[in-house]
Amino acid sequence: MTEPAFRFRRLRDHAVLREMVAETSLERRRLVQPLFVKEGLTGRKPIESMPGQAQLSPEELLVEARRVHEAGVPAVLLFGLPRAKDAAGTSATSPEGVIPRSVAALKAALPDLAVIVDVCLCEYTDHGHCGVLREVAGLRPGVAGLRPGVAGRKTVDNDATCEQLAAMAIVAARAGADMVAPSDMMDGRVGAIRRALDAEGFGHMPIMSYAVKYASSFYGPFRDAAESAPKFGDRRGYQMDFRNSDEALREAAADVAEGADILLVKPALAYGDIIRRVKDRFGLPVAAYSTSGEYAMVEAAARMGWIQREPLIREILTGLRRAGADILITYWATEVAGQIR
Repeated sequence: MTEPAFRFRRLRDHAVLREMVAETSLERRRLVQPLFVKEGLTGRKPIESMPGQAQLSPEELLVEARRVHEAGVPAVLLFGLPRAKDAAGTSATSPEGVIPRSVAALKAALPDLAVIVDVCLCEYTDHGHCGVLREVAGLRPGVAGLRPGVAGRKTVDNDATCEQLAAMAIVAARAGADMVAPSDMMDGRVGAIRRALDAEGFGHMPIMSYAVKYASSFYGPFRDAAESAPKFGDRRGYQMDFRNSDEALREAAADVAEGADILLVKPALAYGDIIRRVKDRFGLPVAAYSTSGEYAMVEAAARMGWIQREPLIREILTGLRRAGADILITYWATEVAGQIR
C-alpha cells in the first residue's frame, strides 16, 4: 500500500495535539445568559416548557445573577414581566418598572456583570404584540395577520412603536444598563433609539440589534417564559419570513446604517447560513440567540434518553461559533461556562 502524503489521523489520534489544532473554541467571554424577572413574584417559578429555567422575583434575580457571574459568564440579557399590562405597554417606559429597578439593583450588587436589556413591548402589552396597535379601515385580510377590529383591521403602528421603544431604551440607560437590545423588528427602530440615546447623553451606549429575527416556531417556550404570546393573529407582519436569506442582509444593512453595534440573528440552530452571510458581509460582531425551542428540544430528548445531552449542547454552540457567531446568547450559558477550563 502506498502511504498517503498526509494522514488526517496523525493530528486526531493524539488528544493534546487534537486540542492544539482545533479551529473553533467555546470561551466564557462569548456567553450571555438570558434571565426573566417578574414583578410581584415571590421566589422562583419554574418554566414548564423550559426545564431548568425559571421566572425570578427581583430578589431571586440577584441570587441567580450572582451564580451566573461566579460561573464566569460576563453578561445577562434581561426580560421583564410587569405586574400590569395595557394596550400601549406603558409600564415598559416607567422609571419605577421592573426592569429599571432590577438593572439598578444588579449594577449595585454586581458592577462587573454586563447587563443587557431587551427592548420590546410584547411582555408589556395586554395583546402580546411587539408594538402599539392601530386600526386601519379597508386593510386587506391577512396583511398583518391580525383579527378585525371594530372599525377595520388592526396592525402594528410602526412609528408610534419606535417612539415607545426609544423611551424604553432611555429608561434602561438611566437605570445603568450596559447595552440595549431591540428585538421588535420595527423598521427604523435602531435609528430612533440611537438618536434618543445620543440626545440624552448616552452616546456611549451600544445597541445590539435583533437585525435578523425570523417568524419562527422555535419561540414557543419563550412565550411561556415571558408571558408574551399574541392574544390574536401572529407576528409574520413584522418578523422575517424564514424562507428569505437575501432579505436578511438588507435588514442588517439598514440597522448598520442606523447605528447598530452588534447584529443578532435569531433563531440560531437552523440559521447558520444566515449567521455566516451576515458576518462575512458586515464584519461587525454577530450574536446568535439559541432559542427556547432549541433548548427545549434538547432537554426533552435528553430526558427520554435519546441523546447525550452535554456533548450535544457543546456541539450546537460550537457549530454556531463555527458559523461566525462572536456572541452566544443561550440558556445553557451558566452551565457551559462552568465546564470550560
